[in-house]
Amino acid sequence: MGTAENIVNIGGDQEFLMTQKDFDEIAALAMTHTGIVLGNHKVNMVYARIARRLRVLGMNTFRNYLTYLNANFEAESTEFVNALTTNLTSFFRENHHFDFLRSEAFPKLRQQGKKRLRIWSSGCSVGQEAYSIAITLKQSSFPSDWDIKILATDLDSNVVEKGNQGIYPADSISSLPKDVKQNYFKHSPDGKTIRVKDGVREMVYFKRLNLLEDWPLKGPFDIIFCRNVVIYFNKETQRNLFDRYANLLPVGGYLFIGHSESLNGISTRFESIGNTIYRKIR
Repeated sequence: MGTAENIVNIGGDQEFLMTQKDFDEIAALAMTHTGIVLGNHKVNMVYARIARRLRVLGMNTFRNYLTYLNANFEAESTEFVNALTTNLTSFFRENHHFDFLRSEAFPKLRQQGKKRLRIWSSGCSVGQEAYSIAITLKQSSFPSDWDIKILATDLDSNVVEKGNQGIYPADSISSLPKDVKQNYFKHSPDGKTIRVKDGVREMVYFKRLNLLEDWPLKGPFDIIFCRNVVIYFNKETQRNLFDRYANLLPVGGYLFIGHSESLNGISTRFESIGNTIYRKIR
């Protein structure tokens, strides 16, 4: 049992006991297995997310859970990682990226005439980013003889499965233009959900992937999206990740990152060509 000095104060009614030692151990495991950096300012988030597992497993302290996790890591690690990873996304989030694809990137790639296009949505969450890319491709009217594939990966196996299903709340497309809603989505009979139409879903391949581990990817990719992922990593992990991305892109290939992210001081292999849009130079 922790003392009053080392019990973490969550505020309000605290259902489960969590000590500073518990939090530090969770943070260390998260760093080792996901690369995510969890400072003390994340204590409430960690408490809320891991508490769900305690309820499922019928435990009353975080120490009980950590003992269980360490003894059954192979079986529980996926649930642990899924609980900690953040999955915030929407269709056409940061819309300027899709405008750039439509007006700049896709026309230039079409001019190359190689008739092959590979795009990677890394950290894809539940799939709206990957499907937004696919819809933009559809709107760009690539010839039917092109070989086009979009790979969508995420650390969280639950969101990968949701993405593969392509089913979302109906209000998730409320802000999209009418023609986009009609052409690329189908409402359920009760009107509560929508599903991405088969012609779009068939362009996207979902896989679980830990960015810190070996990648079973040969490439090359013409375009890589890695948006709002590296904000959870330390600088060393970021440098290594962007170097690996560069290795999978040809010179001139495109990298898209999140609105709060930057390659400044992280990588010299890309040049900035717009708002969080980069092109590989070496």
